[in-house]
Amino acid sequence: MQPTNAKTMADVRDMYMVHSMIRRELGLLPQLVREVAPSDAQRSGIVGAHAKFVCDLLHLHHEGEDAILWPLLQKRGGEEAEAVVSLMEEQHHAIETANQEILRLLPQWRYGGQEGHELAAALDRLLAAVLEHLTVEEERILPLAQKHVTAAEWRQLGEHSMKRVRKRRLPLAFGMAMYEGDPEVVRSVLADAPRLAQLILSFVAPRHYAKHAKRLYGTTTPSGVTRSP
Repeated sequence: MQPTNAKTMADVRDMYMVHSMIRRELGLLPQLVREVAPSDAQRSGIVGAHAKFVCDLLHLHHEGEDAILWPLLQKRGGEEAEAVVSLMEEQHHAIETANQEILRLLPQWRYGGQEGHELAAALDRLLAAVLEHLTVEEERILPLAQKHVTAAEWRQLGEHSMKRVRKRRLPLAFGMAMYEGDPEVVRSVLADAPRLAQLILSFVAPRHYAKHAKRLYGTTTPSGVTRSP
């Protein structure tokens, strides 16, 4: 069943921007953890806080898809959507299990002065599951979304996550996404935001992420986009 009337359909380019952010930040984390000396509480605090933030963003991103995107595709996409949505749900469950394992390990690593091998291995497992998932989503879900999901419905995905991120953390979250984003896509995402929010996010968010990246990676221009084979 197609959406009724002539409606503007989803522009899914912002999802590629989010996926690039997830690939980069999650892909760089295992080595960051491995490089922290057990006695360096300050560094483990910095890396651990970032790991927690990335895991939380990943959870919110998938929570929005579970609540909003999958039901729409199941309702409108027929057998083609049903098969891949079932796969997406299975992958989300596996990713959430891996994510929760990391959140369990993080406090004892951040504050217990332990080696990071167990946590880094858990991050490797999460990364492998996420990379496989993102590839399938881009190949099979996003084309379906372009056909069956309206632009207004698609915006609800981003709004779902942004409403649940603490306001003081929004500039960092958006700066992380903007970093490798197509400027045209960034402008499109910001177009519906209040004017003040547009100004803040356009100018503050990139600077916020640059400062964060310098502290975390030692450079304002990290690179680490990883794709599954």
